[in-house]
Amino acid sequence: MSPAFHSWSQFWAMGGYGFYVWLSVFVALSVMVILIGHSTYQRRYLLASIATKQDREQRMMAAKKRKQNAEEPL
Repeated sequence: MSPAFHSWSQFWAMGGYGFYVWLSVFVALSVMVILIGHSTYQRRYLLASIATKQDREQRMMAAKKRKQNAEEPL
């Protein structure tokens, strides 16, 4: 059984369609890298947003408790 390409130059040329093949490989890999980067950014942003909202809710609950404790007669 012989290999599909007999030399590296034939491999890179891809039977005359090398430009289109390698361009499509580059575009596909670029899109995947961008997608992974964007997803990572969104995840970090979402987690930070959730943490900020939780902190705010805790501060609001603490203020509400302080107000209720201040209003209670001794």
